[in-house]
Amino acid sequence: MTNLENLTVGQLRQVVVIKEQIERLEARLSSIAGGDGDAGAASSKRRVMSASARARIAAAQRLRWAKKRGRGAAPAAAAVKKAGRRKVSAATRARLAAVAKARWAKAKASGKSVL
Repeated sequence: MTNLENLTVGQLRQVVVIKEQIERLEARLSSIAGGDGDAGAASSKRRVMSASARARIAAAQRLRWAKKRGRGAAPAAAAVKKAGRRKVSAATRARLAAVAKARWAKAKASGKSVL
């Protein structure tokens, strides 16, 4: 920031005008946000988390620490249900394979080596 002693009178007036504008805007902001003058107070409120969410997070963290330490799954890790991969039926797998083979046959017939 510039030293105020090195500014001209005109520049000092501009500084004062800008500072007053900033103060007015901060006052408007706090009145809109419903604050009591401190604009940062609204953002410092702590969020409330349910007990079940805290328990899930804690169990997941215990599981991560157990894996990192090489102890496998912790006993409390059973409470955390891990979503497994979805299973595809054999018929769907066969249908997808047939579609892929047809796509490759068409690509190779047109002289392509990549899709």
